[in-house]
Amino acid sequence: MADGAKTIDVELLGRTYRVACNDGEREALMQAVAYLDGKMNDIKAAGKVAGPVLLVGPTGAINASTAAELTRLQPKKIIVLGGTGSVSDAVLDALAAFL
Repeated sequence: MADGAKTIDVELLGRTYRVACNDGEREALMQAVAYLDGKMNDIKAAGKVAGPVLLVGPTGAINASTAAELTRLQPKKIIVLGGTGSVSDAVLDALAAFL
C-alpha cells in the first residue's frame, strides 16, 4: 500500500469490499462508490441483467472468487461495463477464457 493509504470497506450490490484509499481521497471514493452502486442497482432492478454482477480489477488476473464464480456459472455471455481505462484488454482476454 502506498504511503498515506488506508484500507476502507465499500459496499456494492450488498457485498462489502476492502479497498486501499489514499489520505484525502476517501470522500471522492465514497461518492463514486455510491454512484456506481445506485446505477448498478437500477440496471439490476430494470431486469436488464439477468445474472449476477461480478467485479474485476482494471488490470492483471481475475481474482480467485470471481474466477470460481465464472467457472460455476459457465456463462454464455459476459457483459463488461467500462472502457479501457477501467478494464484492460488483458482482463477482457482473461474473461473470454470463461466463455
